[in-house]
Amino acid sequence: MARIDNLLEEYGESHQHPLNKTIHWICVPAIVISLLGLIWSIPVPALFEAVRIGGVSLNWAILLILPALGYYFSLSVKLAAGMLFVIAAMMLAGYLIATLIPLPLWVSGLIIFSLAWAGQFYGHKIEGKKPSFMKDVQFLLIGPVWLLSFIYRKAGIRYS
Repeated sequence: MARIDNLLEEYGESHQHPLNKTIHWICVPAIVISLLGLIWSIPVPALFEAVRIGGVSLNWAILLILPALGYYFSLSVKLAAGMLFVIAAMMLAGYLIATLIPLPLWVSGLIIFSLAWAGQFYGHKIEGKKPSFMKDVQFLLIGPVWLLSFIYRKAGIRYS
């Protein structure tokens, strides 16, 4: 069995209850979007602003994404390719939050982040099991890929 399969299976062990799974479909993306927004809000050196990627100035969130994508590529090229699209969509969602909500991005991000984590812990209370990341922090990165793996399976896409 491939390493990614082992990680997804282990992550899935504490995500069996249907309500906990539903909560994760809402809260995992919300956490990632809000975290990217919070990190994006950290001021960057002027040199960063001169570097543009797809019309967006280089920022700390983009720099955080790069090693995460490297980790995903080490696990599964196909899932990492999907995560490129997922992360781009999440960055777009963060941009929309920043432009549509009349609060600083870090405030919106902090509110969403707090509510989403409260939802996650509620889901695990229902599940009766601790979140996987309490055993191993790499599971913080596995959550989004675990969701994507369901989409891949439903579409008949092999990823390992």
